[in-house]
Amino acid sequence: VQLQASGGGLVQAGGSLRLSCAISGGTVSNSNMAWFRQAPGKEREFVASIRWSGGRTYYADSVKGRFTVSRDNAKNTVSLEMNSLTPEDTAVYYCAADRLTVRGAILPGNVDYWGQGTLVTVSS
Repeated sequence: VQLQASGGGLVQAGGSLRLSCAISGGTVSNSNMAWFRQAPGKEREFVASIRWSGGRTYYADSVKGRFTVSRDNAKNTVSLEMNSLTPEDTAVYYCAADRLTVRGAILPGNVDYWGQGTLVTVSS
């Protein structure tokens, strides 16, 4: 499975961005599709996930109410809509696929496939 993330960029605080992850090379029907982020000098952290089959979503507390994760079965993509961005959201964002996690946040060590990162920079 190959994951290709896109949509990062520079945005002012309070603004919005939409990230997209294109999925190819295999099926993710039994997977959770997730977004992680890694800020400079910090560990990679879970942001949000969506179960491909059924659509159940989970969010980190830090983004709950501001970010929305969704999937498009026809286009084989996963998106992350990010609103009310703050400088603390500045990070490289990664999409990922995980088959192990049943519910809740996904641990980076459980991820089966990673996409390349896309940089999100939020200016104050």
